[in-house]
Order: sequence, then C-alpha cells, then structure tokens
Amino acid sequence: MRIGVLTGGGDCPGLNSVIQAIVLRAAHYGFEVWGIEDGYKGLIEGRARPLRKEDVKGIHFIGGTILGTSRKNPAKSEEDMAKVMENVKKLGLDALIAIGGDDTLGAALKLYQRGLPIVGVPKTIDNDLSATDYSIGFWTAVETIADALEKLHTTAKSHKRVIIAEIMGRYAGWLALMGGLAGGAHVILIPEKPLDIDEVCRVIKERDEKGEGYTLIAVAEGVKIPETGELAVAAAEKDEFGHVRLGGIAKFLEEEIKRRTGREVRSTILGYIQRGGPPSAFDRVLGVRLGTKAVDLVKERKFGYAVVLRGTEIVPVKLEDVVGRPRYVPEGLFEYTDIFQES
Repeated sequence: MRIGVLTGGGDCPGLNSVIQAIVLRAAHYGFEVWGIEDGYKGLIEGRARPLRKEDVKGIHFIGGTILGTSRKNPAKSEEDMAKVMENVKKLGLDALIAIGGDDTLGAALKLYQRGLPIVGVPKTIDNDLSATDYSIGFWTAVETIADALEKLHTTAKSHKRVIIAEIMGRYAGWLALMGGLAGGAHVILIPEKPLDIDEVCRVIKERDEKGEGYTLIAVAEGVKIPETGELAVAAAEKDEFGHVRLGGIAKFLEEEIKRRTGREVRSTILGYIQRGGPPSAFDRVLGVRLGTKAVDLVKERKFGYAVVLRGTEIVPVKLEDVVGRPRYVPEGLFEYTDIFQES
C-alpha cells in the first residue's frame, strides 16, 4: 500500500511528530509513504517525494513541517479537484492522510465524497476544532504565550504601564484564556465574551488605587470592536478559504484605554512566534499517537474519518463531525478571564 501525507494551513509545533509516526507505522506494516510538498498546492501540481525511515529520523523534536504547507483550497475550483484526483492516480496512492485544521479537513471531506480514500489528523494551535479535546500544537503555543506574558510582567511593572498582548484566536479564545492564565494576565479578553472597555478601565483604575501600578491584558485577535461589531484586520485581502488576516485589536485598545484613563499604555502583537519552535513533550507524544492511529485506520480501510483525542484515548470520528463546527470557550470558563485582576 502506498500512502500520501500532506500538511495544510498554518504550520504549528508537532506536525513533524505526526509525519515521523506515520512513516514508522507504515514501515511496520510494509507500506510506502510519499510526502506531498506544500499541502494541497503540491498535490494539485503533482509534487511528492518518498519518505523512508532515514528521511524522518529525529524530526519529532523539530517545529514546523518538513513537507511545507500552503493555504491552497482545491475545493475552490472544479479544475483543481480534478487535478487532485488525477495526481493521486499518477502517484499510485492508495490513501491520503491530510493533517490540518478546519479548512484543510473540510477540503478532505469533499475529496472523500468524490471517492478519495482519506484520513484526517486535526491540527490547529487555536484549539477550535470540535470532536477533539486538544489539537496538535495548542499546548506548545500556550507555553510560548505564557513565557511572553511572564516577560511582559517585568517590563510593565518596572515602567508602571498598562501592556496589552494580542494573541492568536480567530473564532475562539482558547489560546488567550489558557495562555493568559498560565502567564498571569490580569485581564483576559476572548471572542466569546463581549468586550466591555469601561470594565477593563475600571480594573486598571482599581489596581492603581491599590498600589499595583501596572496591568497586563491578554486579548484574542478575534475580539470584536464594540462600536462596530467588526474584527480588527491587518489586511483586507482574503486567502483561498475566505479569511482576512487579523490584527490590530490590541492597538485599538491601547488608544481607547489611554484616552479614557490617561494612563501610559503599550501594545504588542505576539504574532507568528506563537506557531514556532519545537513542540512540547505533550505535543510530541500526541503527534506520535495521532500519526500511528491514522495509519492504523488506513490499514483497516476506515476512510472518511479523523483521529482525535478524547480524554486519554485516540479515537476515530467521521470527518463531517469535525469540520464546520467551531469549538468555543464555554461560558463556564468565563470566570477565569479575570481571576488575576487583584493579584
């Protein structure tokens, strides 16, 4: 059996762990693995290379993806979909493992519906995919955010400033919430909870009155501007999945808080650093388990499924139960957004 594997969408720590596990498990069964370069873009163009055990030795320590990635959406055109099906035949692939987020797996579902034998592996640092408790890369990103916030505490305290850190999270606030908690942010703002700037200013003033002298705010990039209900965008141009590049809510808050309180305020966007670096031990282990289970599903010819983490188990769920259903922070966790405001 010959298996193709690709990584689509944004990169994240842990992808190489999945790839290595796929190659090792496939070798155990006597299967071949071919790596598709640059996600669906490479599959449309027919670019692939064989992956042997020596090609993936030790890569599970390394961040990013050795295969490259792209935001190419094959489902956007009939021609691209036909090219994918054609190149799968040309490459002699008996199955495809697609590693990616909602967009990548959404395209995988459409390809499966066209008859392509496919298995999905959920991946997103945003942790906003339904059907899985945690997705690959999330906890590494949380550690990166926590480290950044820890450093911002010292500079904010030294200068007696309000500092706002903008954190990734287009639809859901998991990164801002968990990273903010780990990093001890005094105020955490997430898309699921409407932004109340007056309340934020109240917290800042109360901390000042108590002699704290500084406030650290963590805000998800997907938090909407109250007056307009719109997202702050860094660029209006959309990618092939219809997404604009977010960015700017922290700068908006900087100006508003400065205007309303007269305080010295600074903002910073953590940006792509959140997706970089080697995976944490958790994500390395999770990647190995997901990659191994994905090959097991191929061996069982159980296609149209994704492998996910449920509790402590890796289990298969149908692709249609994973895609198109964002996983939001539940209201029961909202109380943790201000737990450190008096600390």
